[in-house]
Amino acid sequence: MLQYILKRLLLMIPTLLGVLLVSFVVIQFVPGGPVEQVMYQLKGHGSGESAGNTSGAGGYQAARGLTEEQLSKIKAKYGFDQPAPQRFWQMLKNYATFNLGDSWFRHASVTQLIWDKLPVSMSLGISSLLLTYAIAVPLGVAKAVRHGSHFDAASTLLLMVAYAIPSFVLGVVLLVLFGGGSFWQLFPLRGLTSDDWVSLSLMGKVMDYLWHLALPVTAMVAGGFAALTMLTKNSFLEQIHQQYVTTARAKGASERRIFWRHILRNAALPLVVGLPEAIIAAFFTGSLLIETLFSLDGLGLLAYESVIRRDYPVVLGTLYFFTLLALLGKLLSDVGYVLLDPRVQFGVVGEGGQ
Repeated sequence: MLQYILKRLLLMIPTLLGVLLVSFVVIQFVPGGPVEQVMYQLKGHGSGESAGNTSGAGGYQAARGLTEEQLSKIKAKYGFDQPAPQRFWQMLKNYATFNLGDSWFRHASVTQLIWDKLPVSMSLGISSLLLTYAIAVPLGVAKAVRHGSHFDAASTLLLMVAYAIPSFVLGVVLLVLFGGGSFWQLFPLRGLTSDDWVSLSLMGKVMDYLWHLALPVTAMVAGGFAALTMLTKNSFLEQIHQQYVTTARAKGASERRIFWRHILRNAALPLVVGLPEAIIAAFFTGSLLIETLFSLDGLGLLAYESVIRRDYPVVLGTLYFFTLLALLGKLLSDVGYVLLDPRVQFGVVGEGGQ
């Protein structure tokens, strides 16, 4: 087991390098970078967003009208006075010490930006995860026990409909119906807290927080639990028809004992194993459309704005951080599978089954 974990940790290094290298190379060919944006601002052309189509193969077309000294200072400010390989190597050395750099336009470190936006994405992600499992697992078990019944067919139809509706479309519908659009104003339209949140009691703060989360979390969960429900159903169905269940019934064991002592332990493996990845993803999940729709300033909106403004330290820094967490989550899932199911052993091939 230890050998397998060390091997996986070592394999993370080339994976991270590959992700960063591809992203860095792509960035070099994206027009409208920060240098051109600043030059457009200096020349009085606005925010510089229109600079995206002005860079030619021969250099910075936006530099016309600026002196070489001005252009050199702008390039040096953003590090573009150095060759690309040197900039990439410097970035790798910083990332090795978890120094993600500073944003070019937000006047804050990338780490601080992630930390500031994290509560919003955590609130959405963790709430969605808990609600998804709370609905999908019992529903999947009920569908497996009643396989082929009218309940199974009706619930499958509802799941298909929920899965087919995009989350942002459902969010718009929820706002129109319950956010004061054309019908009832039962839920707040934006933010995670009310204006008087500081003056509320502890229970009042909790209820206000949950009240603001109700619509965005519902929009995110509606289509998300369909796949988990079917996974739960199929997993339990597979175990229900196993030989050990028939043997336990022949020995006179009650259905309750068979379910809780035998079926549940084996059928829950696929669900439990995926939890580490799901939890890590929930902590750092940013849904751009949901955050925009409900005016929530989270990681999804940060990533989108960073790409639009060509804020490369934020783009690459967050990409590195989230990729590393995803790889660790996958490793934890594999290790959890071994701990939960003794039949699975890593690294036994060629060792005589030891």
